[in-house]
Amino acid sequence: MARLLGLIGNRPDLCNRFADYERSVLHCHFDGPRPEHVDGPKPGHFDGPESQWAWGVGFFQAGEVLLKRRPLDDRPELDIADMIDDVRSDILITHVRRATVGALRADNTHPFRYRQWMFADTGTVGDFGTVREQLLETLPKFLRRSLRGETDSELLFHLFLSFLHDAGKLDFPLITPDDVFPALKSSLALLDRIGRGVGLGPAELNIMLATPDYLIAAHRGAPMAYRLLKGREDFEPLFAGDGPSKLRMPDLEPCRLAVVASDFQSGSTPEGWTELPDGAMAAFRRTGEPTIVGVSP
Repeated sequence: MARLLGLIGNRPDLCNRFADYERSVLHCHFDGPRPEHVDGPKPGHFDGPESQWAWGVGFFQAGEVLLKRRPLDDRPELDIADMIDDVRSDILITHVRRATVGALRADNTHPFRYRQWMFADTGTVGDFGTVREQLLETLPKFLRRSLRGETDSELLFHLFLSFLHDAGKLDFPLITPDDVFPALKSSLALLDRIGRGVGLGPAELNIMLATPDYLIAAHRGAPMAYRLLKGREDFEPLFAGDGPSKLRMPDLEPCRLAVVASDFQSGSTPEGWTELPDGAMAAFRRTGEPTIVGVSP
């Protein structure tokens, strides 16, 4: 079980407001069997790594990537609103998972960062133990040295960075989504090609990347969808708890927020969300409509 959420807005409080308002949609609960404890841990907690959450939040402040990661959490239920309660940023990526590849430690906990980039995904690269060495061989040495953990996700992130490097864009400060799309597409194509060599089908992954200026989402797995909020009508419900005086504030009209999420607890897209087509990739900015392109190799 995993959950992936990205938010980008034009005010640093909007991400928190949305997560609090949509607690029921973003709620995470353990969906495996609950062991019975007699003399064991306190009620509501579970035994063993298979029942541990690993979660993380990545965000930008003054253009720098900051991470808040917890590789071990044995609570049966998690609220993303609580995870980001002390974070104020206009770009966030949050990730929740039960470990499938790699030990439960900070270096294996999403999101991952490299310079001005942060990355998280859900899904698992099939037969990773077999294809790992082939993927590593495609990386330049300086990117291999920057790997800190054991996950397929961090390696895929560095595969993407290697394609940016090949295009001469990794050190370019003003890289645009038009540069990101082909690098990510090439990364997935190479992953699939190596997988076919050991009898695997296309990897089913949902991916999010972010820079200080935009958020990228790629969909090739469990349902992924987005919401765009703009203006007073969309934001008044998020501010309703502040009382009537706040609802009359004129600054709600210019508010903008884009939210994209995947792997919903219900297994289906919530009402009011727009599904991202399978095999598509989208760029979200602080204002305006998303740019959506196909990414199927």
